[in-house]
This record gives sequence, C-alpha cells and structure tokens, in this order.
Amino acid sequence: MDRNEIGARGESAAAGYLERTGMRVIERNWRIPAGEIDIIALDGDTLVMCEVKTRTTARRGSPEEAVSARKRQKITRLAEAYCSRNGCDPCPVRFDVISIMVIQPDRALLRHHRAAFIVE
Repeated sequence: MDRNEIGARGESAAAGYLERTGMRVIERNWRIPAGEIDIIALDGDTLVMCEVKTRTTARRGSPEEAVSARKRQKITRLAEAYCSRNGCDPCPVRFDVISIMVIQPDRALLRHHRAAFIVE
C-alpha cells in the first residue's frame, strides 16, 4: 500500500468515526490553491476543521506530532477562507486532529484530539 492510499484510508476511517460519534461530515478534502482541509464537520452548531494524520510507523514520531505550528497556521488560514466563501461567519469553529497509527493491515489505533489547537 502506498502513502497516498494509506492517507485516504485513514481519512475514510476518520470520517466514519466522526459520523458514529454524532457529527455530520459536510466536506472531505476541501481544497483551494492555498491548501486542503481533510474533513469539515458539524458538531452541534460548531464547525469542526479536522486534520487527519495516518502513520504506519513511529520512526518520525506520532501522527499528531506532524501537525506543526506551521501546519496549524495553514489550517487556520484555510478555515478563514472556507468560512468566508461559505457564509458561516460568525459561528464557533474548533480545530481537531485525528491521529491514526496502523498496527496491522486490518487494525489501527485512532485518537481524536478535540480542540487540538486554539486560534488566537
């Protein structure tokens, strides 16, 4: 399985997980030239911008460690663009990270980090 396929499977697993927890996924892989938001969901009246990181090894750290300060800034700018383009200002926005560590071809450990970072 190549890296893109692993990432796509991780995002599908994350979207399914979010829906099972009662959230409504409204966008997957929302993209503009500046970048992409993996999953955009509604949790009640809160708009959730979700970054998904999937790894098959911890050699380079845990999946959530890949969401650097630079990546968080980029996601924040993309969220602002999404809200501006879709008329969802003002509404509460939360930034979550879903970390997936594949432990066997058919098994993975999923961690949901709610409000993983705050926009200041």
